[in-house]
Amino acid sequence: MAAMQMDPELAKRLFFEGATVVILNMPKGTEFGIDYNSWEVGPKFRGVKMIPPGIHFLHYSSVDKANPREVGPRMGFFLSLQQRGLMVLRWNEIREEVDLSPAPEAEVEAMRANLQELDQFLGPYPYATLKKWISLTNFISEATMEKLQPESRQICAFSEVLPVLSMKHTKDRIKQNLPRCGTECKSYQEGLARLPEMKPRAGTEIRFSELPTQTYPAGATPAEITRHSMDLSYALETVLSKQFPSSPQDVLGELQFAFVCFLLGNVYEAFEHWKRLLNLLCRSEEAMVKHHTLYINLISILYHQLGEIPADFFVDIVSQNNFLTSTLQPETPSAFPVRCHFFQEALPDCCLGCELLQPHRQENMVPRPLHFISLLKTLQTSMTWFLQN
Repeated sequence: MAAMQMDPELAKRLFFEGATVVILNMPKGTEFGIDYNSWEVGPKFRGVKMIPPGIHFLHYSSVDKANPREVGPRMGFFLSLQQRGLMVLRWNEIREEVDLSPAPEAEVEAMRANLQELDQFLGPYPYATLKKWISLTNFISEATMEKLQPESRQICAFSEVLPVLSMKHTKDRIKQNLPRCGTECKSYQEGLARLPEMKPRAGTEIRFSELPTQTYPAGATPAEITRHSMDLSYALETVLSKQFPSSPQDVLGELQFAFVCFLLGNVYEAFEHWKRLLNLLCRSEEAMVKHHTLYINLISILYHQLGEIPADFFVDIVSQNNFLTSTLQPETPSAFPVRCHFFQEALPDCCLGCELLQPHRQENMVPRPLHFISLLKTLQTSMTWFLQN
């Protein structure tokens, strides 16, 4: 880890007030990072010091000893660190991962007593990126972290999967309508169809909230089905009442958790969940009135998240459409004032009169805050949106 310039007085205060994570025996060359920072581990690396209290994401990728250019998949784990806290972890050489088993209390206290001697082997937390990290995780509480992280606590870019059936015998293949082993494959599609049904290894999957596939209540009339399919407030209320009964705001923590797992952990399943959850939130018009504060906070969260996404990430090469265009754009012209109201409430700076989003034109110009213009410019840059003046 490269040396960082820091005011001596600040460094002294952070040394005694910040948390420390010690990781013993991590191999040289391992790609290691905390939050928005990553480095290549050197021979003297023993961990990170001066970490501000709160939620943090530590991530790493092992390297092949024979060929250091071969890097393994990204793995990571969340930690909730306390002021002056000390956590001691070890590298598991056999599994090539950080062992998250708690160290014996006696070892931790011995390490604490010799912390100043260990100081030269600890890299300082890079405070230059702290503000950005907080903007992406300020709704992730320790309870949310414990609820969502896998039972193993390890988050891997590639899920560890096992076949649903062992298929050691022909009858097992018959149960899944698979041909006998040795039968010639006649097409690519047939080859895909022959692949066995897989499932994540127990304890390794992120425990995201289950989102409903049916957006309307049982026994709904055709008109009600149509209404609930356009406005997903009923489905959102179902999720909030079942998954977040005491604090609906916690759904924002899950949205941020999924985004961090995708952005820094490279977990594609987390990206898919982020998309589905964002779609549910943004297509719930009635809920915007009921959960006023939640949606004000959502706008701020989305603003910071979109600034971290590569410019061409959501572009569909054929149609230049993307899921955010359909997610954030109102279903009908009548829904337009509702969303604009919340944008005005959340970003209450001086307003300009102009239209909000294509393709619905408004006869009466609706005020739009300058900060919201900034948000739309971010959308335009990142997701190839086009504003109409």
